[in-house]
Amino acid sequence: MSVPGQLFIISAPSGAGKTTILKQVMADLPGLAFSVSHTTRTPRAGEVNGRDYHFVDRPSFERLRTAGDFLEWAEVHTNFYGTSRSAVAEQLTAGLDVILDIDVQGASQVRSIRELAAVSLFILPPSLTELEKRLSGRGTDSAEVIRLRLENALREIAASGSYDHRIINDQLEEAVEMVKAVILAARSHCGRGRNGDPLPEFPDSLGARV
Repeated sequence: MSVPGQLFIISAPSGAGKTTILKQVMADLPGLAFSVSHTTRTPRAGEVNGRDYHFVDRPSFERLRTAGDFLEWAEVHTNFYGTSRSAVAEQLTAGLDVILDIDVQGASQVRSIRELAAVSLFILPPSLTELEKRLSGRGTDSAEVIRLRLENALREIAASGSYDHRIINDQLEEAVEMVKAVILAARSHCGRGRNGDPLPEFPDSLGARV
C-alpha cells in the first residue's frame, strides 16, 4: 500500500540558488515530486509552460483564486503566484514527497495548515553582497529590478527564522547535501524511504549545519 507523501516547503530570496539546488536534489533522490505553480509573470528564456510554471493571465489567476483552487497564493515582485490544491493532494495521496517552491507569504499560509505537517527549509545566500553579484550576473534584470529584489530579500531573510531549517548556499554541493539530509531525516521519521527503498546514508556532520 502506498504511504502518503511528505510535504516540503523550500523558500529563498531571488538569486540564492534555490532552483539549481532543487534540480540536483530531485535528480539524486527518488520519490520526489515538484509542484508546478501558477504565475502571471512572463516566461523567461528556456522556460516551458506546464513544466516550470503554469503561465496564466491575471483574470484567469483571479478566477482560480476566487474558486478556492489554490492551496496558497501570493503577490511577489508585482506578479501573482499560486499552488494548485488538487495537484498537491493527488501527489501526496500517491505517496510522493512533494516540494513546494514558494515565497515566505505562501509558506506562512501552508504552515498554518497543521494537518499538512509540512517541513520547511529556507535557502540563504552567503551575504547580501554575494546575492547582488549573482543577480547582476544573470544579465536579465535592470538595476531597478535588482534593487527591488534586494529589498524583498531583506524582508524574506527576516522571516526565515520561522522555518524549520535554514541552509546557507555558499558551496553548492554542500547545500545540496544539506537539503537532501533534511528530506532523508523526515523520511526516516516514517521508518523507511519512499517507494519501499532503503534510506541512503548521509553524513552526520551535516546535522549541525542544518
